[in-house]
Amino acid sequence: MEKTIAHLDLDTFFVSCERLQNSKLNGIPVIIGGGDRGVVASCSYEARYFGVRSAMPIRMALKLCPEAKVIKGDHEQYSKLSNEVTEIIQEKVPLVEKASIDEFYLDLTGMDRFFGCYQWTTEVAESIKKNTGLPISFAVSANKTVAKIGTGEAKPLGRIEIPNQEIKPFLNPLSIKKIPMVGNVTFQLLSRIGIRHIKTLAEMPVDVLQQMIGKNGAELWKKANGIDDSPVVPYSERKSLSAEHTFAQDSIDLENMRSIISGMVEQLAFQLRQEKWLTSVVTIKIRYANFDTETKQCRISYTSADHTLLKYALELFKKLYTRRMRLRLIGVCFSGLVHGSHQMDLFEDTEELMNLYQSMDRMKNRFGKTAVGRASGLLIQ
Repeated sequence: MEKTIAHLDLDTFFVSCERLQNSKLNGIPVIIGGGDRGVVASCSYEARYFGVRSAMPIRMALKLCPEAKVIKGDHEQYSKLSNEVTEIIQEKVPLVEKASIDEFYLDLTGMDRFFGCYQWTTEVAESIKKNTGLPISFAVSANKTVAKIGTGEAKPLGRIEIPNQEIKPFLNPLSIKKIPMVGNVTFQLLSRIGIRHIKTLAEMPVDVLQQMIGKNGAELWKKANGIDDSPVVPYSERKSLSAEHTFAQDSIDLENMRSIISGMVEQLAFQLRQEKWLTSVVTIKIRYANFDTETKQCRISYTSADHTLLKYALELFKKLYTRRMRLRLIGVCFSGLVHGSHQMDLFEDTEELMNLYQSMDRMKNRFGKTAVGRASGLLIQ
């Protein structure tokens, strides 16, 4: 049976959430992000017209578009609306992958026997718009890659169906930048030898492509030819990441406990980024010397940034550990996971912090996960 996959993407999601609460933002350039030293988390199409893009430093964005309205962003509201959209989709479609806070893959294989897949997806999108007020675009095709590229071409507020026989004619004239796995480095490398459009890339010998860009060459060739066998995986497939520390001797040393929590948070956050997860729930667990076990958790906006997660973890520990008895065990758990296109919290992070995390992660990948870390977390290393 031929697969049918739909990709749904909430248009300029953060901006749309803000416009639901303040109609005065409609039709004007809007930038969501941190302060002057922060980066752009999202921007409206009016701002994009002037060249503003996600992950761009706010200062640069304001030089390009001085009239833009800058809003720090409401994490809790965005997460709440994302969860509402998820629930609407899950009520209507049996197999859903939440790829990030604002995009979803739907496996509609076989539904065309009872109801047209395009019509089914249209009704899902209209239900989302009716119940949340959020604008959404989608594409329906044979696999995740083509559907995602299709959604990008359909935006804003677009809907497109790409049947099997139209996949190649659809992909061929597009820039290779449209392929999800093509970043700036790969684009520049291929551009230097004249490969700028998907058609040229698709006609290139696979072995030559592998020699140029390594093991990902074959996968890139497949995507250029509209081939993608990756399944739609329910986003709750991995429910949590956790770590625990059992003391050799029951302890009441608060400074040592905070240091151990810091180390566990740092290691788990690194794992989140490596596996491209974002977490929305932080839980702290303690076990007293008499084996009484208590937990406390809080819901946060999606992130994988050490400093954000550590702040919540230490606050929870302070609220939870009140009995002044010796502890046998402490633990940290991150749950409410989704695959994230943003590796960190773009609302809070400055450009310098993002560069720092990327540098630290590169060192950990090269020399091991304990090669570099916060001084406060060294006791667990």
